[in-house]
Amino acid sequence: MRFVSKGTAMAVVLASVAALALPAGAQTGRDGIEGRVDRLEREMRAVQRKVFPGGAGQTVEPQITAPDRSGPAPGIPASGVVTDLTARVNAVEAQLSTLTGQIEQSQYRLRQLEEAFTAYKRSTDARLKALEDGATAIGGSAPVPGIGTAPATTPRPATPRPATPAPTATAPAPTAPVAGIERPKTDDPAEDAYVYGFRLWQAKQYDKAIVELRSVVQKHPKHRRASYAQNLLGRALLDQGKPALAATAFFENYQKMPNGERAPDSLYYLAQALVKMKKPASEVCKVYDELTDVYGDRMSEAMKMDVATGRSASKCK
Repeated sequence: MRFVSKGTAMAVVLASVAALALPAGAQTGRDGIEGRVDRLEREMRAVQRKVFPGGAGQTVEPQITAPDRSGPAPGIPASGVVTDLTARVNAVEAQLSTLTGQIEQSQYRLRQLEEAFTAYKRSTDARLKALEDGATAIGGSAPVPGIGTAPATTPRPATPRPATPAPTATAPAPTAPVAGIERPKTDDPAEDAYVYGFRLWQAKQYDKAIVELRSVVQKHPKHRRASYAQNLLGRALLDQGKPALAATAFFENYQKMPNGERAPDSLYYLAQALVKMKKPASEVCKVYDELTDVYGDRMSEAMKMDVATGRSASKCK
């Protein structure tokens, strides 16, 4: 009987040790899993602080909180740990989904702002074009300032140079301000002189406009407005009833600045000047041919229609 009692006592001791060891191992495994999930949640909050540095309600709050540590005593079934872990992982996934949606919304707003700015720029360019070309019905197809593209290679003029020599003179002094016409004052003197000359031309102050525009070409030959000024100089002479001088100005703009933004316009107006000079139709047609061959890809639909009308009037083949 004493032998049996000792065996029974030993079995009870072993069972007690096993009962204590099993929950401790389960608890250790649960703590390891929870530690990994805690680290994942900390990383998620770090991402939120990076994306939303301002904070103030922009971060995504978790949908569940960590379970209460004062839960059931050790030894609960292992399925409780899996359920808790699944819920917390689902919460992290929900946070990621919400954060992704907010980023996509921000990108969409940015695209809307870019499209609005592009539309505003296009509208502004159109108003500038209408302002410059609205004073005359001839050749309303000049490219918008800053938008026209230059031909890939420098073209060789094929048109005969007009017989009238170009007037040679030193750079004239800018004209005195005309009453009612404001002279711009910016950091770009070439731009200011061209705009003022354009305003004088609009006001039909042709003599003063010619002096101002000629000063732009002579003082700032490398400026983009030099092509504008030389072309408008020819138009002012043409409006004054001086087609021979106008033809010279137009031809020089094409010859000296073939890549300028107003070179195509100068060729078109050169043909108009030759018509007013009563030159043979063959010479006029050569100018139209040159314009189409060199600048065909830069001509707008309006200019193409004007050229077609001019060719028809001169009976070009």
